[in-house]
This record gives sequence, C-alpha cells and structure tokens, in this order.
Amino acid sequence: MPYKMRLYLSHIHRLDSHLCLAVNHTSQYRWIRDFFRVISRLGDGVFWYGLMLMILVIKGADGITPVIHMAVAGLVGTVLYKWLKGKTLRPRPYEVHQDIFLTGKPLDKFSFPSGHTLHAVVFGLVAVNYYPQLAYIILPFTSMIGLSRVVLGLHYPSDVLAGALIGSLIAGLSFLVV
Repeated sequence: MPYKMRLYLSHIHRLDSHLCLAVNHTSQYRWIRDFFRVISRLGDGVFWYGLMLMILVIKGADGITPVIHMAVAGLVGTVLYKWLKGKTLRPRPYEVHQDIFLTGKPLDKFSFPSGHTLHAVVFGLVAVNYYPQLAYIILPFTSMIGLSRVVLGLHYPSDVLAGALIGSLIAGLSFLVV
C-alpha cells in the first residue's frame, strides 16, 4: 500500500478512535447510560418486531406485504453482517482501548459493522417507504440506535457508519426486487 494511503488510513483510524472515546465517555452520566441502554435494547429487535405486529394489527391484510418486505430485508442484513464480521474480525473498542467504558452487553464478538445500526436502517427505510408518516418516530429512533452503540462502548463510529450504509444499500436494493 502506498505511503500516502497508509498515512491517510492511520489518520482516519485515530479520528475514529478519538471520536469513539469522546462519545463513550458520556456514558459516565447515569441518565445517558441508562437512556442508551434502553434504546439499544429496543434495537435488539423489540421495537422492530413490535412495529411489524402493530402494522399487521392496524392494517390487516394490507400490512402483510410491508411486514414480509421488512422481514426478508432484515434477514438479508443478518446474513451479510454476520459474514462481514467473520471476515473482518475487528475487535470491539473496549477490547482495544482501556479508556473505553463497556456499559452495554455485546451480542457477538466482533465490531464491524454494527448490526443494530444496519437493521435499524433496513427496517426503518422499508417501513417509512410504506408509511411515510412514521418518519417522525423512526428516523430519530434509528439515529439513536446508532449513537447508542458508540455510547455503550460496543462500536466505533466507523462501524455505525458502515452499518448505516450497508443497511441503506440493502433497503434500496430490496425495492428493486419487490
């Protein structure tokens, strides 16, 4: 790899680590830590499965297509992020930096990409496409899920950004298939 590229990547890595540390240190405040633990827990699937159930209850048969679309796109996201984690093997920030406070529970061993963020973006974009009026709830919630992963010491900002980009790609491509 050329020297300038290595230098650039080194700078990006330092920036990513510095930002991770700064955001993570907000978890020292109990109300911030507790708030983002709840957000992260809801992002485990609780919110999204609840939303799918609510769509089916409120929309009945008209809700079947959006719910199946969300479920299939989410499944594609799961397969892809698990494959990527197995290929990249990036350790979580708290394993690399002793200054990172682990204040959440990791669901698996590796950091890249953020599966919570990937799924929040996939589910959120698909749901908002069918029901634009939900954007006022879903978009801020999706952003909070991504932020929660850094606050809790589970991901670097680049993991969250990659998860959001991959989730956007999956959601976008899913509309080409439907």
